[in-house]
Amino acid sequence: MDTGMKTIGLIGGMSWESTAEYYRILNERTRERLGGLHSARCVLHSVDFAEIEQLQVQGRWAEAGEVLAGAARSLEAAGADLLLICTNTMHKVADSVEAATSVPLLHLADATADAVRAAGLHRVGLLGTAFTMEQDFYRGRLAAGGLDVRVPNSEGRALVHRVIYEELCLGIVRDESRAAYRRVVEDLVAGGAEGVILGCTEIELLIGPEDSPVPVFPTARLHAEAAVDAALAQHAD
Repeated sequence: MDTGMKTIGLIGGMSWESTAEYYRILNERTRERLGGLHSARCVLHSVDFAEIEQLQVQGRWAEAGEVLAGAARSLEAAGADLLLICTNTMHKVADSVEAATSVPLLHLADATADAVRAAGLHRVGLLGTAFTMEQDFYRGRLAAGGLDVRVPNSEGRALVHRVIYEELCLGIVRDESRAAYRRVVEDLVAGGAEGVILGCTEIELLIGPEDSPVPVFPTARLHAEAAVDAALAQHAD
């Protein structure tokens, strides 16, 4: 039976730990929508994160954008109908990816802002890499979506960033780090945050709704679920 589902193209591997979560959620959402043995139509281009991480650290974003643009072209050639960049941080080069192909890109920050607004919230805390928390490419996109975005103090930002790269990207999940993240969340809530965006796809491996006194918005899940809904837009439940 042809469900009419579009093919989702994934630019992944940044890190593969969170890309694996994308694959799982895409298929769970498709089964939820279609039932039975249905699974997601998708293709994956997984890059070597060590190379990307070096470009990030060195500020060579244009080169990183070229790598992801090449991945996008390969996904278009493989038949992708829409694209996902399976990482918040690398949305810094989203414009390069969009310019590389005619395939529409589903922007992670847009899917997240939609979910926050749907929950009736406006003022949110943001956890992510230092790039995501401190630079405008992501915060600005959320603000353009109508959100008032707060980030941790400098000490909190350094902690959140370190745990992502030194632990979560390597599949290491420590109770001590979970407790530290909880304290950062509590500080954001004390500062007025009505919800907290888990703005790095690996963070969902460490904390969830039970770790926050306010709603959390897991961006990998929200992005993947929005992608399935978009891929099935012509399908009647």
